[in-house]
Amino acid sequence: MRSADEFHGRGRVVELPCGLTLGSHITVVATPRPAHAEGDPKIAVLKEGEQPIMVSQFMMELQGLKTVDGEDPPRILHFNPRLRGDWSGKPVIEQNTCYRMQWGTPLRCEGWKSNSDEETGWGPLQFHFDYVSSVDGFVKCENWILNADERSKESTTTWLNRLIGQKKEMNFDWPYPFVEGRLFVLTISAGLEGYHVNVDGRHVTSFPYRPGFVLEDATGLSLSGDLDVQSVFAGSLPTTHPSFSPQSYLDMSTVWQSSPLPNEPVDIFIGILSSGNHFAERMGVRKTWMSAVRNSPNVVARFFVALHGRKEVNVELKKEAEFFGDIVFVPFLDNYDLVVLKTLAICEYGVHVVSARYVMKCDDDTFVRLDSIITEVNKVQSGRSFYIGNINFHHRPLRHGKWAVTYEEWPEEVYPPYANGPGYVISSDIAGAIVSEFRDQKLRLFKMEDVSMGLWVEQFNRTRPVEFVHSTKFCQFGCVDDYYTAHYQSPRLMLCLWQKLLDGKPQCCNMR
Repeated sequence: MRSADEFHGRGRVVELPCGLTLGSHITVVATPRPAHAEGDPKIAVLKEGEQPIMVSQFMMELQGLKTVDGEDPPRILHFNPRLRGDWSGKPVIEQNTCYRMQWGTPLRCEGWKSNSDEETGWGPLQFHFDYVSSVDGFVKCENWILNADERSKESTTTWLNRLIGQKKEMNFDWPYPFVEGRLFVLTISAGLEGYHVNVDGRHVTSFPYRPGFVLEDATGLSLSGDLDVQSVFAGSLPTTHPSFSPQSYLDMSTVWQSSPLPNEPVDIFIGILSSGNHFAERMGVRKTWMSAVRNSPNVVARFFVALHGRKEVNVELKKEAEFFGDIVFVPFLDNYDLVVLKTLAICEYGVHVVSARYVMKCDDDTFVRLDSIITEVNKVQSGRSFYIGNINFHHRPLRHGKWAVTYEEWPEEVYPPYANGPGYVISSDIAGAIVSEFRDQKLRLFKMEDVSMGLWVEQFNRTRPVEFVHSTKFCQFGCVDDYYTAHYQSPRLMLCLWQKLLDGKPQCCNMR
């Protein structure tokens, strides 16, 4: 339990050293602050008759350990009640996740009870199990507006009302669960299918689990915004967490060791980008789709890892590399802006070490359906240069926000066609040309490795035609049935996908 003073003394974060487990619960006692003018009222310039925008909202987040240098801690659950200040003009509760610095599509509770056929829309990190009608038997959003039958009318007129500036008054059957200046008791609990939030003894929302996280990843609770916290206490927490002992992730069995490199050229080389402390992710790959690689004499796969900032991680990493024989070290400290150099290393290894006909790049949270990749590659006419993946055409760089690219970094208005980074394949002549251009110091480097690959392929295409093969089955955000690659797959999900594949069912796994 943490009192208000202890909570603020620890930076408004409660540590959960061993994460959560099924049945764990956290209770927060707090009071929302009164609404305040958005921005600094001393410097705000208002037109005549204009009223300042009043805002009152707070954020409760279950966060994970900061596992990758250069990335923010993952938001396993982002719970954001907006008492005032939301664009809708009414109180709402928004929930979301953020995995590897990419937000998913939010679940918005706006006062209507969730319907069985309700959809929240596809988007980054959005998965089709978000479309379930209930979570452990609870609806995703409870009703707090008096006349639920008005929903259809409201949905068809909302945008018109906003356009002409009209506001619709709402009647409430029971109040929005948070009131400015009134104390509330909120409990979040971990169920079998998702998180459940109760306020003052009444169920309010349920949020289904999304891939990329497991319960023990939730090692911190953060509270911020317009909120005065009285106390926080948690119960039914686990007492151990495997991440504090990296080797506990590793199954040091000869079964998972890589085969020696073949003396003859291979058909396909797969380079897997990984971070030094991703012990669990690499073990998940070894136990699943890399098994198919070990059983294929014409396929080789290796992890490409840079040095970690912590000496103890590098010590364990060296032991792992020596035992499994499947890690290639690149000689620099891991950094997001240098990921492009790992991709160059993959190209060089594929061309000059194993003499592969095709080179594939993927991430350590990408599940690869090897047989489908080989089939897709073999569809291309022999001798043709090709670039296969989920290809973006006419994609514009972002100029604002966390992922902003300056005009100095990228002066053009659009990127060249490029395949999303979690999984793509190029022919060896393209890979060889990339390595040659780099050695001659003629290669243009860009911090986003997937865009860089598109740039290099475009440059190659000027001298020799390249066949661009686009398929959404190289899934960028999660998984689709009959996939070629599935992204954002945790080790547990990889094991599930692998078992389904062994059963002859290339289907997604939506349960933990």
